Amino acid sequence: MAIRKPTAPTAKSAFFGDFLAGQAAVKEFKSGSIIEGTVSAVKGSDVFVDIGYKSEGTVDLAEFGDAEVKPGLTFQVKLIDLEDDKTGMVRLSKRAADEQIRWQQVLERYTEGCVVTGTIRTKVNGGLIVDIDGVEAFLPGSQVDVSVGRDRDRDLTPYIGQTYDFKVIKISNERKNIIVSRRELIQAANDEKKEALLASLQKDEVREGTVKNITDFGAFIDLDGIDGLLHITDMSWGRIKHPSELLKVGDKINVKVLDVDREKERISLGLKQTMPNPWDTIAEQFPVDARVTGKVVNLAPSGAFVEIAPGIEGLVHISEFSWTKRISKPEEMLKQGDEVQVQVLSVDPETQKIALGIRQTMENPWDTAQDRYPVGSRQTGTVRNFTAYGAFVQLEDSIDGMIHISDMSWTRKITRPEECLKKGQKVETIVLDVDAKQRRISLGLKQAQTDPWTEIVSKYQVGSLVKGKVSKIASFGAFIELEDGVDGLVHISQISDQRIEKVRDVLKEGDEVEARVVKVDRGERRIGLSIRAVNMTEDEIKALEAESVETETAPASTTTQGSEQLGSLGAAFDALSVEWQPGEDK
Repeated sequence: MAIRKPTAPTAKSAFFGDFLAGQAAVKEFKSGSIIEGTVSAVKGSDVFVDIGYKSEGTVDLAEFGDAEVKPGLTFQVKLIDLEDDKTGMVRLSKRAADEQIRWQQVLERYTEGCVVTGTIRTKVNGGLIVDIDGVEAFLPGSQVDVSVGRDRDRDLTPYIGQTYDFKVIKISNERKNIIVSRRELIQAANDEKKEALLASLQKDEVREGTVKNITDFGAFIDLDGIDGLLHITDMSWGRIKHPSELLKVGDKINVKVLDVDREKERISLGLKQTMPNPWDTIAEQFPVDARVTGKVVNLAPSGAFVEIAPGIEGLVHISEFSWTKRISKPEEMLKQGDEVQVQVLSVDPETQKIALGIRQTMENPWDTAQDRYPVGSRQTGTVRNFTAYGAFVQLEDSIDGMIHISDMSWTRKITRPEECLKKGQKVETIVLDVDAKQRRISLGLKQAQTDPWTEIVSKYQVGSLVKGKVSKIASFGAFIELEDGVDGLVHISQISDQRIEKVRDVLKEGDEVEARVVKVDRGERRIGLSIRAVNMTEDEIKALEAESVETETAPASTTTQGSEQLGSLGAAFDALSVEWQPGEDK
């Protein structure tokens, strides 16, 4: 931006000379005229001045300041009043004439947009007063400096007494005042400097800058006249959460120019690019299977990020935390700042990713699980947790075994593990299978006990009466708990001589009932009961026993139909082979 400096004033410039000549030629004696006068006498505080009028005029001696005043002194005066109301004399003013002449000189010398030099004299409301060749100009507070324009509460006192260049931004002839700006000159100079610097910047060059401002996403760096953005991702090869971890306002740093957009005046800078990239030699520095000590710098749902060298982080996936524990959240094992030993599992310099493992630095207990828990061995453990299909039993701190619900009881159909086990309960089990690869140990609870069915068959003869308590109700009947923890089933058709729609209409859990044994199947481990058969005759009981013997000894094609009057009670239970199989295999 070109700014014109005013030309040096001359003693008798054309404009000013014409002005005075015109005033002298006219000699119009009217208020407001500028007239040449000569001192005729000085009396007290009054200076008598001859202006060529019929009577002399007076000027207050104080208007001359420190100047020597004596008869014969010639100067310009302003005609205030041809006849003063009090003295009847012409009233004149040297000060008013000086001010008017000076203002005319201002209009001649300065124009809006020109640059002038002045000294700041005092502070007034809203800004400062600047003395420009004896003329007072107003400098608004917002125009003092670039920074002051953004901070209106800033103290302007330090500027008093300072001499600067100013730009004339407005001249008001009516108000006889001048408004100047220092900020516009500074801004113009900065713009020129910025434009030149922007044109000179080259991609990949390194420049020194000053940290001007810090934000959550990066820092603005002053490159001596233009600001560039240093994004947080370009500050360090390692992880940082906030730019303030590395930088503070006022720091001098070397940055690399990553990109220059001259049209939008945007500059992208990099700090880490001025330093060697540790990923270039990562494969040699951290080969696969190497064990190193690192620091946990961040926890995520997928695992933990561990810094193993400045600027180098690897991920320990949650599945690589432990050989035996099921870790659902990294916080269960680690916290930020922990020092841990890890093993390098894989390195990908191109994507800058390193996979690490913690469990690989420890012995895998599953490698020797088959030796410590051989199939068929008897093991004692603590019930740790339940699932819908079984119970987890802790054998040691890092090894659990599973008891499936089908391996919990010889005599009862277990649908929920809570029916026979409690958390924290100590149990004795038999190892049924060990799969080290899948990290599974199958345990049996019933296998650690004697199979009671050898005695059950002889104890519960078909036709005998038994007493028990309703332990469970199903849609097809009711389970009756007999002695020794054995369950028998009363089919819905054998509860009453009357037709029953719902078992719960007749029976409820905890009811004590008497029933007759109508079927004993050792192979299927089932006992069939009938409440309606309690009042059978001896002939009917003998017929039932005969049917039972024929069913167990004769081929299916030659089995007798049995007693017709009993309604083939055993057949009712044969239909339940799918619905009810106590102790069924998995």
